[in-house]
Amino acid sequence: MILSSVKEYSLENNFEIYQPEKLKDNQDMINEIKKLNPDIICVVAYGMLLPKEILDIPKYGAINVHPSLLPKYRGSSPIQYAIMNGDRKTGVTTMYLDTKMDAGDIILQQEVTIGSDETTGELWTRLSKLGSKLLVETLEKIEKGTAPRIKQGDDYTLAPMLDKEISKIDWENKTAVEIKNLARSLDPIMGTYSYLNNKKFKFWKVDVISVQEFIDKYKEFEDYEYRFKDIESGTIIYVDEKEGLYIKAKDKIVKVLEIQAENSKRMGITDFLRGNELQVIDRFE
Repeated sequence: MILSSVKEYSLENNFEIYQPEKLKDNQDMINEIKKLNPDIICVVAYGMLLPKEILDIPKYGAINVHPSLLPKYRGSSPIQYAIMNGDRKTGVTTMYLDTKMDAGDIILQQEVTIGSDETTGELWTRLSKLGSKLLVETLEKIEKGTAPRIKQGDDYTLAPMLDKEISKIDWENKTAVEIKNLARSLDPIMGTYSYLNNKKFKFWKVDVISVQEFIDKYKEFEDYEYRFKDIESGTIIYVDEKEGLYIKAKDKIVKVLEIQAENSKRMGITDFLRGNELQVIDRFE
């Protein structure tokens, strides 16, 4: 078991800590919160609904920091879905909690641009720093009585919990950019994967190039340009220890940058190809 940074800080500073497995129907925990009689409750990365009996305790209500621009991406995986869907922007929202998931009144929001190669881990770090500052600003406004309350409409979207099936690459139906976005969205959480010769390979980082860009780089393929459209998606079209690994996608070509073989560790493609032999025409499924 690894302690969270919040718990480590609390232990160092002799703060009292409660870690109930659940709050619903946990009357002992609810009574403890009532004894504390907090002015306000702040929730960050909790992932479950607070019972109404708890929401009614604090004088100024309960507030939450959510890593999306609500009402877009209510739910547990907003950062992953923003990247997976190829969004160019996202942000952080502070909001009042109610009995529905991420449906309370909006207080403050701040928008950021998502980098074209940015991963969930990288964006998570940026948004966590932004969210901490926005939380402090929100508390200051609530204390001064100047915090807005903006109702959410019904035009919301959901970002439900991720499952393992979502991480499998669909070479036949997904474009190269969609495959890249999937890899970015699942880094470092679970990675996206595909099978080759009944062995599982995880794709951690990939890039996208057009067929024309590939041919401009490797002139020896110039005479075979007309054949690219007939190559099945997922097929290895070029592999070289120095040049890397290229896989045909539905529309363009996926260039693999970081990969992980079964029962191995994540590594750059050059290091991977020094110890693993892949063949042109082999096809990932």
